[in-house]
Amino acid sequence: MLTLKAFHIIFMVTWFAGLFYLPRLYIYHRAAEDRPSRERFETMEWRLWLIMTIGAGLTLISGLLLVALYWWPMPAWLHAKLVLVAGLIAFHAYCLRLNRLFREDRMPHSDRFLRWFNEAPAIALVGIVLLAVIKPF
Repeated sequence: MLTLKAFHIIFMVTWFAGLFYLPRLYIYHRAAEDRPSRERFETMEWRLWLIMTIGAGLTLISGLLLVALYWWPMPAWLHAKLVLVAGLIAFHAYCLRLNRLFREDRMPHSDRFLRWFNEAPAIALVGIVLLAVIKPF
């Protein structure tokens, strides 16, 4: 169990590295004024999205294995954690949409929106870690 947990945490760190950095790239991309810079950001965003998708997939697979092998029936804290994970999956999917909007030069969101968007993974991380460590219910 401890080995599976360790790999789950390693994969989660990989995923979160992307979740933290990709929205920051969007902020820089939005500020870019020349075409070569915008194209460079588009390449960076796409490659980072692919890497973090691998991390997300491995996180989800290892997490589902942990649930199936050790936490069935699921305790209440795990239900709450999975709600936050579902939110992160939606966030991840929306990042793909933002990648496409940037590539099509149709970004509808302001700098302010992107700065707030950038903070969402940190809030989810705090909740997930607190639930997993404290197991409050």
